[in-house]
Amino acid sequence: QVQLAESGGGLVQPGGSLRLSCAASGSISSINAMGWYRQAPGKERELVATIISGTTSTNYADSVKGRFTISGDNGKNTVYLQMNGLKPEDTAVYYCYVTAKRSSSRYFRNYWGQGTQVTVSS
Repeated sequence: QVQLAESGGGLVQPGGSLRLSCAASGSISSINAMGWYRQAPGKERELVATIISGTTSTNYADSVKGRFTISGDNGKNTVYLQMNGLKPEDTAVYYCYVTAKRSSSRYFRNYWGQGTQVTVSS
């Protein structure tokens, strides 16, 4: 099994900052990428940011470019999302994902965290 443990969500005022963390554990033999999606009430889940494992290659949604920064710690199988300049429209449940291969498998697949709530409100 592969488990993802997320932390760092909460309530913040507009313009504030939060840092999300996500640690992957279990029978992982290789990780290809890690990242974050989010889902606001009544909306579809959307990609926020992703990072290719072992590189500095990143991708961001246009709505968060210049405000959010994704980074990774390969040794800890952990990904971070630094969120600055938060806006009310950033309010959503944020889900961590990892594209990984288990020790017992030949294939990569996505694994998901249970989500952490981020609320931006005054």
